[in-house]
Amino acid sequence: MIPNRAPIPVDKLALAVVHAPERAIPAPAGAREESLRFLLQTAADSGVTRVATRPDGDGERWLGQSWPFPSPFQVSVRTVPVSDGVDRVEARARRSLERLGLPRGDALLISSAGDLAGTEGRALWDKLLALKDRGLYRRIGFCASVEDGPALLARRFQPDIVQLKCNLLDQRAQHAGVLSELASLDVTVHASSIFADGLLFMNSEALPVEMHRHAPTLSRIRRRLAEARVDPMQATLAYALGLPEVSAVVASVASAAELRAVVAAAHAPTPALDWASMQLEPATASAAAGPRRISSAA
Repeated sequence: MIPNRAPIPVDKLALAVVHAPERAIPAPAGAREESLRFLLQTAADSGVTRVATRPDGDGERWLGQSWPFPSPFQVSVRTVPVSDGVDRVEARARRSLERLGLPRGDALLISSAGDLAGTEGRALWDKLLALKDRGLYRRIGFCASVEDGPALLARRFQPDIVQLKCNLLDQRAQHAGVLSELASLDVTVHASSIFADGLLFMNSEALPVEMHRHAPTLSRIRRRLAEARVDPMQATLAYALGLPEVSAVVASVASAAELRAVVAAAHAPTPALDWASMQLEPATASAAAGPRRISSAA
């Protein structure tokens, strides 16, 4: 963010590049790298300064070969599962920086809060602290959902960042007080899964089988948005970007065209909507509520 200017919505955006073939546009050999460079340059030109990565496949290596120069991005890295062993987690976190072509990363996030809750949780956290102390990562934290009890984990481990699943259809993190509690602990909150598996972008026939029971509610929400002349992407982004406790909103994109659509939606005027009425289910459950499949993807 440029000093001495008022914050704008794009300041909160973080980019998660999707390399999966079902999302990425098919391209001939050699064109994928050029497409990724164009996507990242478009992000830089749009004022996006954060990139969130995963240690999956060749995604980190492709990014490392495609950064604009000089790179304006603060990069967050996620760990491999602790089931691979705590030493493997540390080694892979170092390897991620090598693959990304970075001397250091902005943040290292444990991919699953469940890894911290297990028997090796403290040893795992100590590995992250050591990497931070050596200057390889500026901040450390973990990824979680409401069911993981992120505030309790934050009290125990005192992370710099918690990346929390939170979106328009699943507002439990807000209404159960999880966001405000994390903020009171001086923890930076990043919102993920903001598009809720794309449920608002699907017609009833395309919904996963387990979501068919929600089809009438989703149709009602889409109808309300249409009546208000608000695009679903604009609504999902406006909700997440408008949460005062959230410092970054992680949006997944597979192309420069998708990124331009996200940036345009983020810059659109905030719609006057009754956000609570847009939940897939009432967000009155406690943070210990059972799992629900409405926030599993960025």
